[in-house]
Amino acid sequence: MPRKVLVTGGAGFIGSHVVEAYLAAGDEVTVLDDLSTGRRDHVPAGVRLVEADIRSAAARHLVASGGFTILNHHAAQIDVRRSVADPVHDASVNVLGLLNLLEGARAGGVRRVVFASSGGTVYGDGARLPLRESDPKLPASPYGTAKLAAEYYLAAFARLYGLEVATLRYSNVYGPRQDPHGEAGVVAIFARQLLDGAPLTIYGDGEQTRDLVFVGDVAAANVAASDCPLPAPQDLDACAFNIGTGIETSVNRLAAALGDAAGRTPRIRHAPPRPGELARNALAVDKAARVLGWRPRTPLAEGLRLTVCALAEG
Repeated sequence: MPRKVLVTGGAGFIGSHVVEAYLAAGDEVTVLDDLSTGRRDHVPAGVRLVEADIRSAAARHLVASGGFTILNHHAAQIDVRRSVADPVHDASVNVLGLLNLLEGARAGGVRRVVFASSGGTVYGDGARLPLRESDPKLPASPYGTAKLAAEYYLAAFARLYGLEVATLRYSNVYGPRQDPHGEAGVVAIFARQLLDGAPLTIYGDGEQTRDLVFVGDVAAANVAASDCPLPAPQDLDACAFNIGTGIETSVNRLAAALGDAAGRTPRIRHAPPRPGELARNALAVDKAARVLGWRPRTPLAEGLRLTVCALAEG
C-alpha cells in the first residue's frame, strides 16, 4: 500500500528530488515548505503544498493530524556563514524547528523520521579519510553544531518513544535545481559562471577536495532509508549513514571536468584562501551499502553534464 510521506523543504533543491523519488515509489506525498528558498514550481503537479514555517503551530498540527507514516525532514537554515553571524536564528530553525515537528510526529503516530544531516560539518577535522560514521564529531560552525544537536534529539526520541530514525549525513550534493547564487555549492556556481562566460574563482591553490554526490542518488538514498529495517538505536551513529561517494575531487579537477561538460575552456581567477575552509573531505559509504542497500550510481562526468544542461535550459 502507498505510504503517506511528509517532506519538509520539499520545494527546495534536494527536497524536490526526494519528493519525485517517493512518487516514483508509489507513495502519497505532502510538501511542507515556507518558500523562503524553495520554489513552488519545484513541487510536482498534484502534490499538496502546505506553506508554513517548521517552527509554527500550523506545521506541528499538520504532522500531528496528517496520518503520515514517514516524516522526511529537509527544511533547514543551510547557510554556514549566516549561522556564524546569527547562531540564534540558525538554532531556532534547525533545532527548535525539528523539535516542533517531532512533537507533532509523536502526537500523530509517525513511524519513521528520515533526517538530512551534514557529513561535511558534523565531523572533526584531521581524521583519516574517508570519514566513517563512528569518527569523532567536532563541528566548526553553529550550523554543524545544530545538525549534530538535532541528531542527539532524534536519538533521544527514538529511545523515549520508539520512533524509528534514519539520519543521512550528506557530502557535497550537486545537480539540477541547485541555486547558483547565495550559499550554493561549488558545482552550481562554477557551472553558471562557465555558461555566462565569466572566470571561475578558485580560493587558494584549488587542491582542496570535496566528495561530490549527485542529487538523484541522494534522493534514492532517502527512499532506501524509508524502507529498510534499521539497527537498534544503541548510540548516535547506529542509525546514521554517510551519503557520498568516498571519492575526493579537487576544485581544480572539478573546474576542468565542468569545462568538458559545458564544452568550454574555463578561465581561472585565483583568490586568497578562505579562513576555516575544509581542506579535504570524503565519506565512506560502505555502511549505507550494507544496511540500506544503497550505493551512488551516477559518475561525476554524467552528473556534471546533467547539471550543466539543466542550468543552460533555465
